[in-house]
Amino acid sequence: MSSMCKAFFLLFLTTLSTQAWSQKIVDAYEPLKNDSIRVGPGANDFLPYIQKGYTLMLPVSKKIKGVLIFLEDSKYDKKNRSSKQMYAQATAKDFAVLSVSSEIPLDFYFDKSSMISTHKIIQEVLEKYNLSTSNIFFLGTSLVGHRAMRYIKFMKERDLKSKLDIKGIVICNFTMDFTRKWHQHKRDMRINQIDLREPKLINFLLETNLGGTPKTHPENYHNFSSYSYSDAKNRNIKIYKDYRIRAYIEPAIKYKLTKQLRTLYENNSTDIVGFLAELKLAGNHNTELIVLQPGDNPSTLKNTQSTWDAINKEELMDWIVKQIKIQHN
Repeated sequence: MSSMCKAFFLLFLTTLSTQAWSQKIVDAYEPLKNDSIRVGPGANDFLPYIQKGYTLMLPVSKKIKGVLIFLEDSKYDKKNRSSKQMYAQATAKDFAVLSVSSEIPLDFYFDKSSMISTHKIIQEVLEKYNLSTSNIFFLGTSLVGHRAMRYIKFMKERDLKSKLDIKGIVICNFTMDFTRKWHQHKRDMRINQIDLREPKLINFLLETNLGGTPKTHPENYHNFSSYSYSDAKNRNIKIYKDYRIRAYIEPAIKYKLTKQLRTLYENNSTDIVGFLAELKLAGNHNTELIVLQPGDNPSTLKNTQSTWDAINKEELMDWIVKQIKIQHN
């Protein structure tokens, strides 16, 4: 082996060693509850409960500057699938990464008990590991992002002990308007061009937990949605107007038209663009929209998770650090 090859090999081993020892991973989950919960109208539409708890990534031997929080569940999100993608970038910038799970499978945070459980876990982790409640960022795609918006709303509307100093929110390709989502699924069922298990399941959960349909109980759907085009009051916009927000969308219009026969209305991008527009009207000019182009995502699948996977995590981490510096100046 030449001297140059040996040098590169030693550098490679040193890099691996540094990465291995620069992080501490803590897993703390409760035992599984031996029970299940109904998620659909069918006789077999039940899912088992999942493990409540958290995974925490801590940079070792460094002063931690902030915490990135993902409200991922411990099974159906493949346990920390999204948050793991930020470990290296967060470590390099002295940030911890926390993933929190309730015990409800595919939890939409309909019930306040899930949000109370999440709040207690976050507070427990911050206290146990002496992490500051400042410089908190919530991130997520799909239900992970939706849970973040629901939790922030819940926390702001109640006088909860030890409120977090949330600096920003990173939202990625998820439903914000559940009136639109319900209508999307009704159309899916009518035209019958895709696997209908998910549309049927989600509409069942919405109708069961929100007291009916958007036609019979529109106010419940407006209240549950972070943003709703059909809500003339846009009552929830004020909750998020003081946060720095970066939004990622991947419209994938041709893909959805070809594979699912979906229109522009059946697209999460519609919600997110509308949300940002209303935020600006409410006075929040600390928002940014990133539109992923077809060449940005090599995956043949175009879904919420593939959008998150395609994001440039180094650049995202730089944006997060920049928000702290801006506020401190």
